[in-house]
Amino acid sequence: MKLLYFDDFKLGVLDGAEVIDVSEVVQDIPHRDQQDIMAGLIADFDMYRARLEKAVSLGVGIPLVSIRIRPPLPRPVNVDCMAVNYMEDGTREEPAPINAFHKSPSCIIGHEDTMVLQDIPATIFEGEAEIAIIISKRASNVSAADSMDYVFGYTNFIDGSARGLQPPGSNSFFQMKSRETYAPIGPYIVTADEIDDPQKMQIKLSVNGEVKQNFNSDDMAHDMRRCIEWASAIHTLEPGDILATGTNHRGLNAFQDGDVVELECEGLDVLRIHIQDDLKRTWSRETRLDRQEQGHNPPHAPQLSGKYTPD
Repeated sequence: MKLLYFDDFKLGVLDGAEVIDVSEVVQDIPHRDQQDIMAGLIADFDMYRARLEKAVSLGVGIPLVSIRIRPPLPRPVNVDCMAVNYMEDGTREEPAPINAFHKSPSCIIGHEDTMVLQDIPATIFEGEAEIAIIISKRASNVSAADSMDYVFGYTNFIDGSARGLQPPGSNSFFQMKSRETYAPIGPYIVTADEIDDPQKMQIKLSVNGEVKQNFNSDDMAHDMRRCIEWASAIHTLEPGDILATGTNHRGLNAFQDGDVVELECEGLDVLRIHIQDDLKRTWSRETRLDRQEQGHNPPHAPQLSGKYTPD
């Protein structure tokens, strides 16, 4: 099943190229407003699945092209992001130690929304193509063997970054990763039963139609089972929480004003976002792999124009 929010956060189920409004089916889920309902539905999905399926069979479809798709999880309790979690097409001799960082839930935006590059002295703005795991039930100290029982589904996830912020040598992940609009997700949640093997999903990110990242989840250094085990040993994961599983960094490139970015993780359809930079800064369009092959250092493409351009 493919679940989404649309328009004023009505709950919908995707049925082909149409959406069925199932909001009435879930109104008995306790909620402050409509944005809370998805997490409540995830927590009690077994109670509601048959009702949703019936509503879909009887409902009148609304064409996708006539609605505004919203982020499917606008207010998760936690957004955990795995760090350096790919073998980079075999170029890493051994896995990096397992690690992650916490990203603010207020970073979340959805399909066709805009990532805004702030007036800050970042050396580059990037976005990492990732598969995000959606947690199904409260998870604490879960074993790797049992971990997939805690997966509700998956969605596309772009991990936005403002790199190179000062002071140098500090732990800058908070100011680099947790800025408003830096966690695009969507366009909807695909339940786990629709994905044959999440460890064999092709992940493709394009900028203005040009493919920049193209890799497979089978290249993960620490697989999804291990990621859930490790994260749930640190803090409890709640229904509707997001665990982003990392990226292959070789295709990372500078996001800049006017870009249209599309991420498609196999089976999850396309998440499309727009990039806005009021300063109109520009960078070289090289990827990290391009620069590596040309023998350039540092790995990030240089800024070419605009405020904060190095002398």
